[in-house]
Amino acid sequence: MELTHFDERWLPKSVLCLRDYSLNKFLHDLVAGITVGLVALPLAMAFSIASGLTPQAGIYCAIVTGFLISALGGSTTQIGGPTGAFVVVIAGIVAAHGVDGLFMCTVMAGVMLVIMGLTGMGSAVKYIPRPIVIGFTNGIAILIASTQVKDFFGLKLEKVPGVFWARMEALAQNFHTFSFEATLLAAGTIVIIIACRALSDRIPGAIVALVLGTAAVWVLKLPVATIGSRFNGIPSGMPHLHIPVFRFDLIHGLLGPALTVAMLGAIESLMSAVVSDRMSSASNVNFKSNDRHNPNIELVAQGIANVVSPMFGGLPATGAIARTATNIRAGARTPVAGMIHALTLLAILLFASKLVSFVPMAVLAGILMVVSYNMGEWLEIPSLLKLTKTDISVWLVTFALTVFADLTVAVQAGMILAALLFISRVAATTTVSQVTDDYVEDGRVHILQDKDIPYYATIFRIHGPFLFGATDKIDVVTQHIHELPPVVILRLRNMTALDATGLFALEEVARTLKASGRELILCGTREQPLQLIQKSEFEELIGPANICDNVQDALSRAEEAFERLQPAGTAR
Repeated sequence: MELTHFDERWLPKSVLCLRDYSLNKFLHDLVAGITVGLVALPLAMAFSIASGLTPQAGIYCAIVTGFLISALGGSTTQIGGPTGAFVVVIAGIVAAHGVDGLFMCTVMAGVMLVIMGLTGMGSAVKYIPRPIVIGFTNGIAILIASTQVKDFFGLKLEKVPGVFWARMEALAQNFHTFSFEATLLAAGTIVIIIACRALSDRIPGAIVALVLGTAAVWVLKLPVATIGSRFNGIPSGMPHLHIPVFRFDLIHGLLGPALTVAMLGAIESLMSAVVSDRMSSASNVNFKSNDRHNPNIELVAQGIANVVSPMFGGLPATGAIARTATNIRAGARTPVAGMIHALTLLAILLFASKLVSFVPMAVLAGILMVVSYNMGEWLEIPSLLKLTKTDISVWLVTFALTVFADLTVAVQAGMILAALLFISRVAATTTVSQVTDDYVEDGRVHILQDKDIPYYATIFRIHGPFLFGATDKIDVVTQHIHELPPVVILRLRNMTALDATGLFALEEVARTLKASGRELILCGTREQPLQLIQKSEFEELIGPANICDNVQDALSRAEEAFERLQPAGTAR
C-alpha cells in the first residue's frame, strides 16, 4: 500500500531510503560511516574536555545521539553529535549547577526541540537574521579558542576561569610556564590539518594529526599531558544507562540555558541540514528534490536524541556541519552512513579504549583551534561591514555580548534589535503618493503584459519585503535548476525592502546559477535594495551590466547573454 503525503511528512529519511536501497549504496555508506566515525573521535573528546567534562562523555554522546539523529532524522546525510557551539554553554551550566544540572538542562532542551518539531516550528528558525548568526558564531569561536590556550601551550594552570576577561588575565599571568614540547605538538597538529586539506578534502586531517602526534609522544617519551595522565584514560565497554536525578529546585534557573541549548541546537542542525542538501545535490547526480531535509522531523529527532543522551552520560548534541561535510565527501548516500559512524565509535570504545589514553591534550587543543577558526565564519565579516549600519550594529551587539556576557543574553538582545529593525524596515516601505501622468508613463517599461519572453529566458518576481524569515521562498528559483533556460531574470520591481539575510539568499542563488552555467539578471530594483546591493559584493558577482533598470532592458540584456553563452553549449 502506498504511503500518503501526510504519512511521508512524518517519516524519517532512514525509512524512506529503504524503498530503493541497494548493495552499492550500502558500500558507499559503509566507507563514509567508518571515515566520519574516525574523524568524530578526537572532536567528541575535545568538545567534552573543553566543556569541563570527561572525554568519554563526548564519545557516549556521539554514539547515542549520532545513531538516533540519523535513524530518526529528516536529513539524508547529516551527522549528529557534540559540537563546538555548545562548549561555552555547557561549561557555564556545569560551573553553576553541576553535572546533574547539565543533564536536566539537556533533557529540557530535548523536550523543547520535540515540541518545536511537532508543532511545525522547524521552519521558524529561519526568522533569526544572518547578522545574529554570524555574531554569535564569531563569539563562540573566540571563546572556544580561549579555552584551548592552556593545553595548546602546555601552561601550568590549575583552573581556567569561566569569565572571558578573567580567563585571558590568568593565561597571561601564567604564560611563562609554557611547554615547548606541547606548543610544538599543537602547532604541528594545525600544520598537518592544513596540509591534508590542501592535498585533498577526502584526507581526514584530524585523524592524521591525532595518530602522528600520539605516536610522537609515545616514541619520544615527551613530557606532555595526555588523556591517560589527566583523566586516567577512558573506561572500556558499553555506555551504561543511568536515569539522571531530576531536581525540581533547578528548573527555574535552567529554563534560560535550556532555551539557549534548544535554539542553538535547532539553528545549527538546520543550518547543517541545508549545507548537507547543497553538497549532496552537487556531488550526487541522483539526488532528488524530495531527498531534501524535513526540518520538523529533524527537530523531533534532535529532541529525542537530547532526551536520551544524558541517560548514558552524554552531552547536548546537534547537527555537525564539519562531520556532515566529511560524510558527504566520503560518499554517503543515506542515513545508514550516520548510523555506521556511531557503531564505529562504539567499536573503538569496546576494543581500542586503551590506545585513546595516549592521545596528547596538546593535539586535541590544536584540533579545536582549527575547529574554532572554521566555525567562526570570518570571511563573512568584510561583506557584513559593507552593509547598513543597522545590520553592523546587530552583529556587533550579538558578538560582544556572546564574548563578554553569555549566549542567552546575546541571542535575546540580538533578536530584540532585529525585531525593531524589521518593524522599521517594513514601515519604511509604506508610501503614499499621487498617481500622475509621469508615474503612469514611467511604469510602462516595468509591466510584463506587453512583453514577449523568449524561450532562452525565464522571469521570477519577488513581491514584498525580502527580509529574514522570508528568504527560503527564493528556493523556488533553483529547485528544478536543470529545467531552467540559460538566462534567469529576477524582477524586483515589487521587492520593497532587503536586509543582510535576504542579500545572502540572493547571493546563494546567483552562485548556484553561475555554477550551472546560467546567467542571472536583476531588474526594476527599488532604492533601498539597490543601495544595499551596490554596497556589497553582489554587483561584482553577477556583473554591473546584469543589474537593469526595468524588465524591457533586462530582456535586451538576456538576448546578449544568450548569444554569449550559446557557443559554450548551454543553449537549448
